[in-house]
Amino acid sequence: MKIEKIISEELDAIGNDHFSTSAATPLREDAFKISKDEKILLIQEKVKDILDVLGMDLNDDSLKGTPLRVAKMFVNEIFGGLDPKSKPKASTFENSYKYGEMLVEKNITLYSTCEHHLLPIVGKAHVAYISNGTVVGLSKMNRIVEYYAKRPQVQERLTLQVVQELQNILNTEDVACVIDAKHLCVNSRGISDIASSTVTSEYGGRFKEEATRQEFLSYIQLETQF
Repeated sequence: MKIEKIISEELDAIGNDHFSTSAATPLREDAFKISKDEKILLIQEKVKDILDVLGMDLNDDSLKGTPLRVAKMFVNEIFGGLDPKSKPKASTFENSYKYGEMLVEKNITLYSTCEHHLLPIVGKAHVAYISNGTVVGLSKMNRIVEYYAKRPQVQERLTLQVVQELQNILNTEDVACVIDAKHLCVNSRGISDIASSTVTSEYGGRFKEEATRQEFLSYIQLETQF
C-alpha cells in the first residue's frame, strides 16, 4: 500500500508539473487495431461506468445519451488527430513569384486537450516560415495546427510537432511557432488561476538568429486591421 501511494503521488506530480516524455505522441503499436465504431462502443461503456460510480442516475432523460455523446466526441472530434488518416494533405507549390521574406500565419485558433487531466487547452498559434523554393497553402498551416491539437497534448509537444511537420513538408529548417494558450487544468482546478496563460515557442534554422526571431515576434504583435 505504501509503494502504491508513492507511485500514485509521483504520477500525480508529473501531471501537475506539466511534464512531457517525448516530442512524439505516446501511442501503442496496436492503437488502430480496432475500428472507430468499436472504440466508440467501448468508450461509451467506460463513460457509463464512470458516471455510475459518481452516483449519477443514467435513467434520467438528460443523462441517457451522455456516454454515447462523449464517446463520439472523443473518437471523432477532440481526439480525431490521433488517427493518421485524418492528417491533412499539404501539397506544396513552386515559389514562382520568388517571395524571399518570411510568411506569417498568426492568430490561428487552437483547441486542444491536456493529457494529464483531459481538460481543454484554448489559445492562439502563430506560425511562420521562410521559403526554400516551395510554398504551402495558407489554410494548410491552420489544418496542421488543428490536426496535432486534436489529441491528448502538452503544449510543448504540440509546438514542436507543428514546426517539425512544416519543416518536413517545406524541406526547410526555417520554421517557427509560438503558442499562447490557457489550460483549464490550471485555470479551473488546482491553483485555479484564471488569469494565467502558457507561452511556448520553437525556432528552426534562420529563426534562431536574433534579428529574424525579433522580426517574427513583431509581426505577431501587430493589430490585425479589417
